Amino acid sequence: MSKQANDSADNAGARDQLLESACQIMRDGDAVDLSLSELSLRSGLNSALVKYYFGNKNGLMLALLERDMGNIVKQLDALVAKEMEPEDKLRLHIGAVIDTYYTFPYLNRLLMRMIRDSAPSEAKRIAELYLKPLSKDYAALIAEGVKAGKFRDVDPQLFYFTVTGAADRFFNARQVLKHCYDQHEVSEELRDNYREHTIDIIMRGLLK
Repeated sequence: MSKQANDSADNAGARDQLLESACQIMRDGDAVDLSLSELSLRSGLNSALVKYYFGNKNGLMLALLERDMGNIVKQLDALVAKEMEPEDKLRLHIGAVIDTYYTFPYLNRLLMRMIRDSAPSEAKRIAELYLKPLSKDYAALIAEGVKAGKFRDVDPQLFYFTVTGAADRFFNARQVLKHCYDQHEVSEELRDNYREHTIDIIMRGLLK
């Protein structure tokens, strides 16, 4: 491998390491912020690399949003295009949403923060990249099920908020779990139970 290729691989590795460390800090701290000193300690890298790779901390946050939300949009686009029953598509999607928020519990809060705190042009760009494609896919999924005679004719916008809210609220409820149920973390077993519960509740309300 050439020196240039080695340098490129090293750069990609350091950039990815910073992103993953930022992800873990926000996940462990149940927050959508971090300090550069904490990031340096967690990643084992000089915090000056944040400026080198991302420009500033805000750029790091945008890159993390692009990494995580970009995958969600791609996966939902692919699901909409599949040849399968509308009900099966939505069951798969709702399950995937629960699993995603288990891995990235900060995701919706980060998305809202970046839109709220960005300049209008940047906020519009973020919405165009992530919110509008998701909204379009939800409308397509609901319309497909209605046309097939499987779904009630529900508002796809409200359905989007129902699914997203069910996932976001649960995985940001550590204090409720701790003080009301004496549980200090969302275990894999609890995640699996909640996934099945959420799919069942939502689909019962949607199916004819």
